[in-house]
Amino acid sequence: MDKIIVQCDPDLKDLIPGYINNRNKDVIVMRECLDISDFAKIRTIGHSMKGSGGGYGFDTITDLGEKIENAALADDTDKIDQVIQELEFYISRVEVVYS
Repeated sequence: MDKIIVQCDPDLKDLIPGYINNRNKDVIVMRECLDISDFAKIRTIGHSMKGSGGGYGFDTITDLGEKIENAALADDTDKIDQVIQELEFYISRVEVVYS
């Protein structure tokens, strides 16, 4: 599959792997929360992603975080599941270029 190239600030080089790893952990937690209908926790994670993505150069994560937050506010399990899948797809294909 094709990689998704993201340009990031070289000053963030040491932080980016941890940031991406934490998004993988978010996927796991959100799936667990979805199983028990913990929409408040899902909303919090989405809100955090919305606030942090752009700061690291990942505007797509910001957009997906907003979608997750809004879907959690609406208790929309189908939409949450769809956006989690989009996040997984994105994370699995993102390749960071520092420039």
